[in-house]
Amino acid sequence: MIMARYLLRSTLRSCIRGGVALSVAALFAHGAQAQDAPADTRIDHGRYLAIAGDCVACHTAPGGKPFAGGLDLNTPFGTITASNITSDTASGIGSWSLQQFDAAVRHGKGPNGHLYPAMPYTAYAKMTDADLADLWAYIRTIPPVSQKVVENKLPFPYNIRSAMIVWNALFFDSTPFRPDSAKSDAVNRGAYLVEALAHCGICHTPKNALGGDSAATYQGTSLQGWHAPDLTNNDHTGLGKWSAEDIVTYLRSGTNRYTASSGSMTEVIVNSTQHLTDADLHAIAAYFKALPARTVEAPPPLPANNAQVEAGRREFVVQCSACHTSSGQGVTNMIPSLQSNPAINARSPDSLLNILLAGTTGPATAANPTGAAMPGFAWKLQDDQIADVLTYIRNSQGNAAAAVSAADVAKARKALGAQQVVWH
Repeated sequence: MIMARYLLRSTLRSCIRGGVALSVAALFAHGAQAQDAPADTRIDHGRYLAIAGDCVACHTAPGGKPFAGGLDLNTPFGTITASNITSDTASGIGSWSLQQFDAAVRHGKGPNGHLYPAMPYTAYAKMTDADLADLWAYIRTIPPVSQKVVENKLPFPYNIRSAMIVWNALFFDSTPFRPDSAKSDAVNRGAYLVEALAHCGICHTPKNALGGDSAATYQGTSLQGWHAPDLTNNDHTGLGKWSAEDIVTYLRSGTNRYTASSGSMTEVIVNSTQHLTDADLHAIAAYFKALPARTVEAPPPLPANNAQVEAGRREFVVQCSACHTSSGQGVTNMIPSLQSNPAINARSPDSLLNILLAGTTGPATAANPTGAAMPGFAWKLQDDQIADVLTYIRNSQGNAAAAVSAADVAKARKALGAQQVVWH
């Protein structure tokens, strides 16, 4: 009965290649057309809210029309297909009222019963009445697309929508957002963006056994083969060493002096954050930097004479040093530094395994038109070689984290369907 969206985001990785990035361009093109008509600030503001909420990512199928739905989200509980939210009256939501839209977006109740939290109403519940109305004003202007979306494919008992009544009673907090008078306007604006519209906690907050949020807010978690990193002010695994400007640069361009985006975060940057105003990006950064510092004692690194570390160092010199340099310094805003890198120190090596096996291409943004890229090594390195080089990286150059085993690599390789090495 639980369809938490944190299990779903990484299924969207193919969407940029399949057309979601083009859909965002279409969204802006539609906005440009609207400018020919008398200015309607509510619609314009609603369009901006849709971008901040990244609505297009889930409601657009690869190669499909913007917001027309049809994207299959594969979960351990079955397949959920994103709905058509264009103004088509037969297959979309063109016949809905503002009250019906509100019920779905902020309360998780659709015409056919309770929605699953694949639709992040648990975050959108914090939206203000005015923003909800402006978002609806924009959604109503989206050209109708006649596209009937197939039913969800959920086995019993997950197909029983009424079971969400119990889940909501346990985990759904419908309290609207309330600014904290002790905080600055910027921090309060950032809190609203992060907690409501951008729904960052859906991916970055660990879940309990039933899919509800745990108390470890923003402390990072693994989902479908990727690790959504720690966003707390923890120096070792989180944003403690990042400045506010580092956060702004990352959200605007997809890269900064510490990292380059990969996985589903790339979609978020392409579709959403690169288009936010400078003031809103700085507000998000102010919010995260205002979170309480979280002191976590870093584990001691494995000794340099550890057999796996020694083997990994040799592999690193041959395979990695040409780009990342022998010291791991990299190239600012292009090739991530490996030195004291929180992403490398993460509890889980899932993201590192994905990147090393399959490679990655960062977003091409207005601020960084040439996205960072790294080739995959699944075709070239055996499981034990990849395990060794990751163990070395995670225990050198100021890093300290658990070793990676060949079994870890084999599991990731199988999940990715990555090529096996064949020696001739």
